[in-house]
Amino acid sequence: MDIPTTPARFDSAELSELLDGRWAHVRSRVREALAGIELPDGSDLDTESHRARTLEQLHLLAKSGIPELGFPESCGGRQDIGGSVVSLEMLPGNLSLMVKAGVQWGLFGGAVVALGTERHHERYLRDIMTLDLPGCFAMTETGHGSDVQNLRTTATYDPATEEFVVHTPHESARKEYIGNAARDGRLAVVFAQLVTGGKSHGVHALLVPVRDANGESLPGVRIEDCGRKAGLNGVDNGRITFDQVRVPREALLNRYGDVEPDGTYRSPIAGAGKRFFTMLGTLIRGRISVAGTAGSATKLALEIALRYGDARRQFERPGTGDETVVLDYLAHQRKLLPALAKTFALHFAQEELVSTLHDLRDSGDERRQRELESRAAGLKAVSTWHATRTIQTCREACGGAGYLAENQLAQLKADTDVFTTFEGDNTVLLQLVAKGLLTNYKDHVDELGPLGMVRFVADQVVEAVFERTPARSLVRRVADTRRDDVFDRGWQLELFEDREKHVLDGLARRLRRATGDNAFEVFNSAQDHVLRAATVHIERRVLEAFVAAVERCRDRDTAALLDRLCDLYALSTVEADRGWFLEHERISPRRSKAVTEAVNELCRRLRPHAVDLVAAFGLPRQWLTAPIATGAEAARQRTQRAHDRAPER
Repeated sequence: MDIPTTPARFDSAELSELLDGRWAHVRSRVREALAGIELPDGSDLDTESHRARTLEQLHLLAKSGIPELGFPESCGGRQDIGGSVVSLEMLPGNLSLMVKAGVQWGLFGGAVVALGTERHHERYLRDIMTLDLPGCFAMTETGHGSDVQNLRTTATYDPATEEFVVHTPHESARKEYIGNAARDGRLAVVFAQLVTGGKSHGVHALLVPVRDANGESLPGVRIEDCGRKAGLNGVDNGRITFDQVRVPREALLNRYGDVEPDGTYRSPIAGAGKRFFTMLGTLIRGRISVAGTAGSATKLALEIALRYGDARRQFERPGTGDETVVLDYLAHQRKLLPALAKTFALHFAQEELVSTLHDLRDSGDERRQRELESRAAGLKAVSTWHATRTIQTCREACGGAGYLAENQLAQLKADTDVFTTFEGDNTVLLQLVAKGLLTNYKDHVDELGPLGMVRFVADQVVEAVFERTPARSLVRRVADTRRDDVFDRGWQLELFEDREKHVLDGLARRLRRATGDNAFEVFNSAQDHVLRAATVHIERRVLEAFVAAVERCRDRDTAALLDRLCDLYALSTVEADRGWFLEHERISPRRSKAVTEAVNELCRRLRPHAVDLVAAFGLPRQWLTAPIATGAEAARQRTQRAHDRAPER
């Protein structure tokens, strides 16, 4: 097998510049700001001390000016939505701080920006930016987590007093897991069913005070502490129950729906369903931030594990008298390097997603907004599951040392575990992706017209016949022989595209064949297929983002190295799913073996660059505290200095 050239060296500055991307100035600013602020993780503290330290650190962040990025210029912000998301990605070494910052400025402040109007902006945003007004984002309920549209908290308008009465009608409507609620929050954005004139108009958001300036709960507001969690104990999660709490009419965040003094409801968007999804769509920033921060935590874990693997020795190499560096073992490379390749791929996909979010703000383009929401859901699911798996792999790769608290991996595991279920449960999010794909699929079919529809159905029949006959196998194998190079980028892209198309076509046929009128049963019976369609779609988008990034790289050697890393992502993904590719005769057994051989060889060739590759992400140095990583780096630098001083022979 002919393996494309892997350069002996690459331009690390060029790679870092490419990774910093569009918001390089924000990343540089955060690095500079953090270099002058000590923000150590407080996981070794008791819960109350950890929360107190995190709040102190949040005030330091507020003074740095970083939170201003995501707020309107009219209130002293910088109107840089993308920059605000990227800034949170730079806090992976103190995830309690990241989450608390995300709650204050991303969720709470972001909701006031996105759902409120000028009266709310003028009154609240400056105090939110400076942290003079700490707040909460009270959406989730005990009985309704993912199903936001059916929240049970009510906000009933009383025209006699021109007030809304916010109420928790029963225990399952209690607001649950609310960040900043147990200790620090004074004002909450509360999502509730808006009722006026005896009619419900769906879920809306209102600003409801929950504490006074002394930190005491206000009348009618009951706050409970969720208590100690598996991780993120610097964040004060709490439960909030409302007992007929009255707030003025102006407390309604009224960008998408308002109530006149007499109780008349008005909205620029017809239909409660469309209005609800429009409102939720404006809050997508939190989900995108979780995906990015999960990626950053993964990078930190990989840097710890790769630095340790590059220094740790185990078992004598025969004939040398020296023990073998563990990263020289193929099995160790197999653990970490495909994960590193996927982390690069997800980084570039995240960058594209953040750019789309930034460029679409207030554009009014509904189609692109729906597509953004779908991509955000899918990438959040894939990125957070990747973080969970990779951090565990890194812990195992570091043996007993990885289990020690001082080496950070145990805390990264604990703090990121909840990422798979907050800001949307991953399984639910993938179903949203699949529903979007099916909607686009239906729209495409509807646009074909009668003749196009006939041809489309005929194509599906041919596809099904080929699937069941040797003819298809023959066609596949001819193509397989004709394109023998597994490093052919066009072949890789076509393979991902073909898999996505086949899975989606099969899902559409399966749903069409379903009998009965119960939509839930039809969809539920195909749920495995639904989740697979979403997954392969996201994997294709991620590969395309990686390919585009390689094409942007100016330095030839750096581009060549990234090319091999992209090969490793593509081929390790094919290898992981080769059962499907073999069953559907997209690859032959010979090609399947060639893919595995290629992954092995790519791991060997990328191994000398592994530490430099992960370091190119440029995570702020104060986050790397694990002795197994910092000690390894010190030893590596001593070796390099000795090499540089040695006379040439």
